[in-house]
Amino acid sequence: MTPKVMIILGSASDIKIAEKSTSVLEKLKIPYSVKVASAHRTHDKVKELVVDATNKGVEVFIGIAGLAAHLPGAIAAYTYKPVIGVPVNAKLGGLDALYACSQMPFPAPVATVGIDRGDNGAILAGQIIATHDNEVKENISKLRLSYQEKVQIGEKEVLSKLNGDYIDKEFLANQENKHATSNVEKLNDAPLISIIAGSYTDLKTAKKVTSVLDRMGISYDLAIISPIRYADKFEDYMKKMENVKLFIAVSGLSALVTGSIVALSEKPVIGVPCSNNDDVHDALFTMVQMPPGVPVGTVGTDNGRNAAILAGEILGISNEKIKENLKWIKYKNAEL
Repeated sequence: MTPKVMIILGSASDIKIAEKSTSVLEKLKIPYSVKVASAHRTHDKVKELVVDATNKGVEVFIGIAGLAAHLPGAIAAYTYKPVIGVPVNAKLGGLDALYACSQMPFPAPVATVGIDRGDNGAILAGQIIATHDNEVKENISKLRLSYQEKVQIGEKEVLSKLNGDYIDKEFLANQENKHATSNVEKLNDAPLISIIAGSYTDLKTAKKVTSVLDRMGISYDLAIISPIRYADKFEDYMKKMENVKLFIAVSGLSALVTGSIVALSEKPVIGVPCSNNDDVHDALFTMVQMPPGVPVGTVGTDNGRNAAILAGEILGISNEKIKENLKWIKYKNAEL
């Protein structure tokens, strides 16, 4: 059985983070392989592993590393398959590794998840595979349901510990969804990708996404909707785009676009933080530091082109034409 996911650890000391990934992959019933190789100390081994694994059918790579975490980037240098980076908190709170993973040059994206979030790295890998594998898609849904149940259990535990003369523990305890449901119907002929910009100031970066998608022949829809200012409109759009393969969110500040998408969809989400102000950290951190169960594959600041390449890597797993167009851009026209 050929592994669909290869996990590469930069150091054996990262095993606890890797175990978070393997635990999820076991639940999703996705075959995987685990290797230890350093981008700096055993570079040739990294290259050989990645090239051979790509040729033998591995679909997604997960690179787990701390400090100057160049491992995910080194993996991305030798494959046209999607690479997920899991930064490890070894020093500096893991921020050094987070920046090293996410701030990659074009055309070598790394879909970065939160610090120490090996579980989210594996869930994102599962979501990527689920774009063309219905069995994994069903297992993703079951896993998401288990996270919802944990929240419900947590609420009961909290209430059991609270006592007071004025607390009403039964208020809305058996609440049913009585709010009117939307009449919006999902598109049966939906494009492959939905791009959502949080505001008009994000359009410059969003157009970087579309320019590369056009060259790869990938269909998309581009919408400008703030989930904060227009919550109902945002939910209607998400329902309409239910049949897309993946989402790309482009936003600055704490726009919550990516968080709103993952709350309403189980599809892969790529996040592009925008530098609409002097400090882009708010946009980067609100995208990448997601809680367990709802990953966002975050690319570098304003790097819409890398988001498009990552989307092409995901869709190219099951689409030969997209794969060939992607490889042409990555290896023949990197100065696009």
